[in-house]
Amino acid sequence: MGETAPVTERAQTPAPAWRGGFGRLWAAAAVSKFGDSLRIAAMPLLAVSLTDDPLLIASVTACGYLPWLLFGLVGGAVADRVDQRRAMWIADVVRGVLMAGFAVAVWLDAHSIALLIAVSFVLTVLQTVFDNAATALLPSLVPAEALGSANARLMTTQQIVGSFLSTPAVPVLLAAGAAVPYAVDAATYAAAAVLIASLRTPRTPGPPRAPGPAGSTLRGQIAEGLRHLWQDRALRGLCIASTICNIGMGALIATLVVHVTDWLDAGTAGYAAVLTAFGAGSVVGGLTARRLADRIGRIRSVFLAGLVQTGALLAMGSVRALWATVAAMAVFAVMGMVWNVNQTTLTQQRSPAGMLGRVSAAIRTLTVAGVPLGALLGGAVAGALGPNAPALLAAALFVPAVAALSGLIN
Repeated sequence: MGETAPVTERAQTPAPAWRGGFGRLWAAAAVSKFGDSLRIAAMPLLAVSLTDDPLLIASVTACGYLPWLLFGLVGGAVADRVDQRRAMWIADVVRGVLMAGFAVAVWLDAHSIALLIAVSFVLTVLQTVFDNAATALLPSLVPAEALGSANARLMTTQQIVGSFLSTPAVPVLLAAGAAVPYAVDAATYAAAAVLIASLRTPRTPGPPRAPGPAGSTLRGQIAEGLRHLWQDRALRGLCIASTICNIGMGALIATLVVHVTDWLDAGTAGYAAVLTAFGAGSVVGGLTARRLADRIGRIRSVFLAGLVQTGALLAMGSVRALWATVAAMAVFAVMGMVWNVNQTTLTQQRSPAGMLGRVSAAIRTLTVAGVPLGALLGGAVAGALGPNAPALLAAALFVPAVAALSGLIN
């Protein structure tokens, strides 16, 4: 099959205009990230308070990714068919109601591991629609040449809010009540929904979306997105590498709280320090991603990111000291943001008009497929070999992924 575009690229990425649709999308992303970070930081601690079984704790994370396998491709096809703005604000309204109910359950001490798993699952079902719609909407808000900068600004802002405003506030909010972080998350979903509902997309700079052919089905449109992904060498290679890496990432993320509180014996404060280091590194990575891509190209940027991340994982799993884990997580996060910004921008640039939702959904679904598998594998490995074993497992998995990326470099 033929390639859709050359792999070798140099990116020139001017800044997007803040006024208009992009500014409101940016504000909604920042508000929503504040609440999500509260929940993401607080829920593992809530799970640890309910059970000391690493596999059960990891199951909360695994079920938070499983819907991508079941509904991710459908969510992408829906994003290409419907008003993307409307799909986003409706998803946020429903997520806000769900989190408000969960906050009440925690307040009444009526929560359980089963409830945590169910909430994580349903939130992610809605996320499959929201994320695919957001990715497909962005090119209508900024010029094509500003996509790299727009993605970097969105992701960097989310990390700043999550790391320096939200995550450090978790201990304070938990002191006010176990349900408080989830109540705040519900409120931020409502605020984000209002911002997105008020967004008015300007005239699309590129060609308008063509209507689907008469009689076209969701299955046929999903298959069309998968075919484009497979035929594009760069996107195919990135997808394969990301899938392998995400098995390791699932193992690491699902057991990180055990790694820090058990193996390092660093407690809640140590866990917060590791999360903060990750956020700080992600901010630096967001500021670095565009410059690095301009200098060496997007594909080479992702390849370099994978190499450095492998070393960071080895350090994390080998050195039994909080400072080493904090430093390794910061470096890992810098390169992770470089990877994510460039992969997202490549997907937007290399997908045909009217197919971006399906192509991005195909990539997300296939790459996220590794996370629940990795989460369960990480829980089992941590229980059998020790809490540091998932970090070493992740490093081992990054090696073939980086090797796969090397084949894309001309």
